[in-house]
Amino acid sequence: MAARCSLDHEVSLRAAGFSNIAGVDEAGRGPLAGPLVVAAVILPDGFSHPRLNDSKKLSSKVREQIFQEISEDPTILWAVAELGAEEVDGLNVLRATHEGMRRAVLKLPANVGHVLIDGLPVHPFPFPQTALVGGDGLSLSIAAASVCAKVLRDRIMMKIDAEFPQYGFAKHKGYGTALHLARLREYGPTPYHRRSFAPVQQLSLGL
Repeated sequence: MAARCSLDHEVSLRAAGFSNIAGVDEAGRGPLAGPLVVAAVILPDGFSHPRLNDSKKLSSKVREQIFQEISEDPTILWAVAELGAEEVDGLNVLRATHEGMRRAVLKLPANVGHVLIDGLPVHPFPFPQTALVGGDGLSLSIAAASVCAKVLRDRIMMKIDAEFPQYGFAKHKGYGTALHLARLREYGPTPYHRRSFAPVQQLSLGL
């Protein structure tokens, strides 16, 4: 039976003496275009939610509803870091993800005691951390961060779509779909495309 998304990890850390435990997750590591968005969220003790889970398992409508609830709840602390295509290219996507995680946690309006990270450990990192593979389906704090990052990134991609409607960003959100690759070959890269990612790099080099 799969583990449920809960506050079990947060409760254990609080019992160990940590306070202000933040969950961290990102959206946009894989796309060819658009920013990498990282969110950090601190949930209050005893928090529960009937639908909150890994953002990939939720519809866009449900994600938007949950994000609205999170953003309007004064007991939930959250912050976001955005790294554009040029910064992702300059750092590489893994280092950009780690940098985004650091920035998001440092922007939280609280003294963070411990961080729950979706994925593998991040080194160096300015806070004690616990890395959880598949953490967005295990920890409600990470799940909340995954929803915030996904919703905010999707909104950014909708704005980019309005600026460059011929690429279909509203449909694929910058991922390398057949439609996106076809439009990329037809029109070439935009300022929002990641030049270090192979399909865009090949076009830029005329391969």
